Amino acid sequence: MAVAIITGAGSGIGAATARVLSERGDKVVCADVKLDTAQETASKLGNAIAVEVDVSSAESCERMVEAATQRFGDVDAIVTCAGVEKHGPAHEFSEEDFDRIIDVNLKGTWLSARSAARSMIRAGHGGTVVMIGSINSVVGNPGASAYCASKGGVLMLGRTLALDWAQYGIRVNIVGPGVVDTPMSARSLADPQRRARMMEKTPLGRPAPPEEIATVIAFLTSDASSFMTGAFVPVDGGTLAAW
Repeated sequence: MAVAIITGAGSGIGAATARVLSERGDKVVCADVKLDTAQETASKLGNAIAVEVDVSSAESCERMVEAATQRFGDVDAIVTCAGVEKHGPAHEFSEEDFDRIIDVNLKGTWLSARSAARSMIRAGHGGTVVMIGSINSVVGNPGASAYCASKGGVLMLGRTLALDWAQYGIRVNIVGPGVVDTPMSARSLADPQRRARMMEKTPLGRPAPPEEIATVIAFLTSDASSFMTGAFVPVDGGTLAAW
């Protein structure tokens, strides 16, 4: 059984990934900035623990990995689902909000992946890292300058880390979700006009439930994807194909 850490496991794609990996037999570390939501996710799984983590803090990420190894042993995989989003015209966007989005989405992805990779390298057995990018890793979106910048950064970060860590047997891949029915997108999907605009750009005509992203993540953390690293895998209902 593999040991997998999932950041942002309190809800959305993170919670769905925790469930899917647990169902296949993995030992799962549910990490989230909100400990109560991580505990709620973990309580519904088999072999799982909850850990509080602020992914924008190097010390917090190190403690997360230490908690995982103390409970389950060497870490085999990490999935960096923690993320935040805020929209607004770029010329009106605050520096504080821009910094927060970059700190969580980009820096937090790097810090949590780095902590897990250090543990994998010490253990000497390699592992897998799956980063959650977005379709906005490769295309822009009006009013989302900070979010798009952060997700574009995640894509290039993942590709570069794949090169840096291949020598240690660590594979790094990036998933690019399209519209997913999560708490983060709930407000947009609840607005009929915004939902219609989003679905116009989605050839399959519907948002994905989080589990449809989680099953792709499960593939990327399995031996079935053993010759994949540095890949960007859109899971977007055809959005990028039609862009």
